[in-house]
Amino acid sequence: MKKYIFLIFSLVSMSSNAQEVLTPEKLWQLGRVNPVGITKDGKNLIFKVGIPNIQENKIVSTTYSIPINGGKAVPIISAEGLVMDKNVSKDGTKKLFDKTVKVEKLLGTDLYPELTKTSAQVYTELDYRHWDTYNDGKHNHVFYKDFATGKEIDIMPNEPFDSPQKPHGGDEDYVWSPDGSKIIYVCKKLAGTAYAKSTNTDLYEYDLATGKTVNLTPNNKGYDTHPIFSPQGDLSWLQMKRDGYEADKNDIIVRHKGLDINLTTSWDGTVESFTWSVDGKKVYFIAPVGGTKQLFEVNFPGLTKIAVQIVQVTDGNFDVNSIIGFSGNTILVNRTDHNHASEVFSFDLKKKTWSQITHVNDEAYTKIGMCKSEKRWVTTTDGKKMLVWVILPPNFDKTKKYPTLLYCQGGPQSALTQYYSFRWNFQLMASQGYIVVAPNRRGMPGHGVAWNEQISGDWGGQVMNDYLAAIDDVAKEPYVDKNRLGAVGASYGGYSVFYLAGIHKNRFKTFISHCGIYNTESMYGTTEEVFFTNWDAGGAYWEKDNKVAQKTYNEFNPIKLVNNWNTPIMIIQGGKDYRVPIGQGQEAFQAAQLKGIKSKFLLFPDENHWVLKPQNALVWQGEFFKWLKETL
Repeated sequence: MKKYIFLIFSLVSMSSNAQEVLTPEKLWQLGRVNPVGITKDGKNLIFKVGIPNIQENKIVSTTYSIPINGGKAVPIISAEGLVMDKNVSKDGTKKLFDKTVKVEKLLGTDLYPELTKTSAQVYTELDYRHWDTYNDGKHNHVFYKDFATGKEIDIMPNEPFDSPQKPHGGDEDYVWSPDGSKIIYVCKKLAGTAYAKSTNTDLYEYDLATGKTVNLTPNNKGYDTHPIFSPQGDLSWLQMKRDGYEADKNDIIVRHKGLDINLTTSWDGTVESFTWSVDGKKVYFIAPVGGTKQLFEVNFPGLTKIAVQIVQVTDGNFDVNSIIGFSGNTILVNRTDHNHASEVFSFDLKKKTWSQITHVNDEAYTKIGMCKSEKRWVTTTDGKKMLVWVILPPNFDKTKKYPTLLYCQGGPQSALTQYYSFRWNFQLMASQGYIVVAPNRRGMPGHGVAWNEQISGDWGGQVMNDYLAAIDDVAKEPYVDKNRLGAVGASYGGYSVFYLAGIHKNRFKTFISHCGIYNTESMYGTTEEVFFTNWDAGGAYWEKDNKVAQKTYNEFNPIKLVNNWNTPIMIIQGGKDYRVPIGQGQEAFQAAQLKGIKSKFLLFPDENHWVLKPQNALVWQGEFFKWLKETL
């Protein structure tokens, strides 16, 4: 294994001195910081650090404690009892948790118990698979445990629904009421085909005394998520209005004296996460803005005539990714930028100053050359100003010419910010000698709701002009080798690569598409969350009178442009990706091969829409840069 990994890195290293640039090997030695919380006395931060173990093919975590005001991180055995546990009731007699429960009989062994070796699965509706697993009749349910009796009570008995939500929900999906008499939880109480077509989650209230459950948000048809009680006891949550639109504007709602108050309704942005100030007078939230993610605050006026005011609290070329908690006048957050993985910082809300608390990767970064990330404003074909990140290699020399990559972001409505990925890592790409051009094209949050929404139903329209405007503008620079341009991306970014391959008019010399949509028609027939394709594609391919849908399945369908393909392309696919199923990559590779185009198919049978296993990730990086070296 060690010899194999060495071969990978010898292929991708473009420097005689590996200490000078970030390599895949160094990237996968970095610690991954995951905050647990602030200790009950407010003096220390508890956090975990995950270190990839390549030989064992897993991430190994260690828990640490560090003084909030700075100091040495000390390893501890467990965080249990050190930080406030939101899942324990106020009186400490009960605890919330979740586990899977077998509710439905869908397997052959359920229906024919005497046939113990059958692998059959029987479905009469959709939602037979989701993300990377098939529906086996088990569902996530919320429980509470009574410490006095030891009893565990399922508050959703026999319900074929999930809380936490699948596939990525956690304990943010449920919370105690302030007095501990009720439990609020998030659930989409739909099953089968109706579930696959809807985003209508609601907040439900379970009464421990009566065992009865009430829907608290029946009138809202979009997402209702992240229930949190204010210090004064008001229920608050995040809400999207439209059913089926997973990227709708996300607003902060507060239920105060029987009225629902929308704190962000007039603000032209979308909220990612939020928390209350200790005194309950303000709400702090994170939102994308201008190619970054920043911390904002909004006052809570209650029913007074005081105006709601939203203020951006932080600013800079970095991302604030999560809010951990408060310590005096400071707020603790996770922060990243294009050159640095996540670390914990404190921000003084009065002095407006930063202080770094954790220093997990400081030593590693002293040995790695930093890349310069520049903001560039490009005029689009419809006269708008578009932010484009341009990431330059370490020791950049403007007198030289560099091969350049157009990075196509997925989503399609995912923010392209100062994030730090362990796969699509801009610092790593630039460190191998490539300039990276990353446009905040149409469909990106952080530039107003209208800019974010424009992409739905227009996948191959203005957004493609945005991509080409970005690469054409940067390619005017003398340090860009115009004969060595490539385009890379995943998911919708992979779709973008497939589509650009049919319209680029020889701009690009190579392409890489990861889990990209190649055939919008077969995508509609095989993806698991139908609400997504219904909304973004405009409807079903058989709706011949639906002009938006027909444009998606004809004019904006990469398979319809494959006759124009003439450029080397690498196609990467996860075998357990049910979001963009394996057939998309197979169809694209088969077309490229039969057309005689230089192409490669990198298949990970045990990965989903992402590549999560360390050894697979190293192969991904190795093949990614090997392909670029061969074709660019």
